[in-house]
Amino acid sequence: MLSVAKHEDGKLNKLLAQLPEGAVVDAAWLSERGYSTSLRSQYVSAGWLEQPARRLYRRPRGTLSWEQVVISLQTVLDFPVLVGGRTALELQGFAHYLPAHIREVHLYADKPLPGWIDHLRLGVDFRKHNSHRLFANQPITLAPTNLTSDTRALQAASNDPIHGSVKRLPWGHWEWPLTVSTPERAFLEMLDELPKHESFHQVDKLMEGLATLSPRRLAKLLHDCKSVKVKRLFFFFAFRHRHRWLLQLDPEDFDLGSGKRMLAPGGKLDKRFNITAPGDLDGQP
Repeated sequence: MLSVAKHEDGKLNKLLAQLPEGAVVDAAWLSERGYSTSLRSQYVSAGWLEQPARRLYRRPRGTLSWEQVVISLQTVLDFPVLVGGRTALELQGFAHYLPAHIREVHLYADKPLPGWIDHLRLGVDFRKHNSHRLFANQPITLAPTNLTSDTRALQAASNDPIHGSVKRLPWGHWEWPLTVSTPERAFLEMLDELPKHESFHQVDKLMEGLATLSPRRLAKLLHDCKSVKVKRLFFFFAFRHRHRWLLQLDPEDFDLGSGKRMLAPGGKLDKRFNITAPGDLDGQP
């Protein structure tokens, strides 16, 4: 009996060493490491683990946040997923004309997210997107990292203007790495939500503040973008505000398709990019 108890204590100590406080893991992760259903139940009963959702576990520490869930996916669970679109822009300081409190978290992945994410009650709604539908050759592949990585160094390394479509932001007390779309990629992801889930006028105000985008990163993403609608909208808003980076981008270098796109019923046709936008955004006559 003593040897069995010692063995079980050793497994618990190993788990406490492998699973950082605040991170979440699923039943499959624990099973792969030898923690059976009955042993997990014992840990929950003893207070070593708690279950924020069915088949999901964490070491008890404070209130669970959506950032902890996503960081756990990206690091401990090694699931390639990005925070993108509107959420990534909000996190990077471009929220002047967007709601101040994040209520929707936009997640981009190349495969379906774990089902347990829909059963979490965190005060936000997770909006899931298939990233491959928008970008042909930008798979969500995250460089190896963990919760003890030097996030500042990772953040600097992700600022490569040509290849960096993702970056890492330090989050929370431990400065854990949260991987998000760069502003260039996030803005194109947000344009994909027009007109059903985003407002022309909010996007227009947002573009007003995007004076520091990288033209080389934009060019790479635009060449890889599969959506004619997104590319036309990008140049429509870009020519309205004419930031300096636009001097290095020529619409004729990109496949903008053919035919008209009716995006705002009753709006005004912008003949340069063949999209119908709200009339008060001054579509070109």
